[in-house]
Amino acid sequence: MVKKKAKRSPKKTKNCKNICYMNCCGGSSGIYFLGFIGAAIYYISTATSFWSGVLGFLKALVWPAFLVFEIMKYIGI
Repeated sequence: MVKKKAKRSPKKTKNCKNICYMNCCGGSSGIYFLGFIGAAIYYISTATSFWSGVLGFLKALVWPAFLVFEIMKYIGI
């Protein structure tokens, strides 16, 4: 006669901190993406040549660094 194995409950491997972190911090990616799109449109629309458009696209990737730099310069740090 074959014995049936009892069903085990799945092990809980998820950490509550990881779940909370993922749920709490998801919105900043969307804001960064919208900022990237806006910065890319601005930089590319003001470009006078192809290479300045490429440079504008690269600037759009790092626009938060420009923002923080200007804020710190304004504050005087």
